[in-house]
Amino acid sequence: MSNSDIHSYFLPGEKLLWSGRPAQGFRLTTWDFALVPFSLFWGGFALFWETSVLTTPGTPVFMRLWGIPFVLIGLYLIAGRFVVDAAVRARTEYALTDRRVIIRRSGLLRNFSATQLDLLPSINLEEGSFGRGTITFGMSSFQRYKTAGVWTPSLSRDPQLLGIDSVRQVYNLLEKARLDCMKSR
Repeated sequence: MSNSDIHSYFLPGEKLLWSGRPAQGFRLTTWDFALVPFSLFWGGFALFWETSVLTTPGTPVFMRLWGIPFVLIGLYLIAGRFVVDAAVRARTEYALTDRRVIIRRSGLLRNFSATQLDLLPSINLEEGSFGRGTITFGMSSFQRYKTAGVWTPSLSRDPQLLGIDSVRQVYNLLEKARLDCMKSR
């Protein structure tokens, strides 16, 4: 993916103010301090169940099959979600123009969203260490715990600039562009 890809989504006369990509590779969030122990408990119990059922002679086939989905879910929660999240972020790009926030995801789980700056709901800034952070639109970090986005943040239904560098500068640029957009109405 190159910047020229995202430029093809610009409206006539639209000017690029910033473009970027989410943090790449393995990434932990603050929610993982709760999610990792839960996923280990889930996966451990599912493996224990399935192992005990498979090693008990005469166990009905239904009981042998019953635990398989729970083991698979456990494996996803323990490790798979990190792999999926990294793969999705590797194919995601962001652009802030003088009119819109554009988020483009390519690949198997492709998605495109463009939101007018003057129609943005609330903007939330989560700044972490080294100036990296996340800007979410319309939903706070606490509200997100109810959605699948807490398990795989890059697949959240809510628009967000996830794990970007210089997040405070991008936030300030976004707010200024939003004010300019509102003034020009």
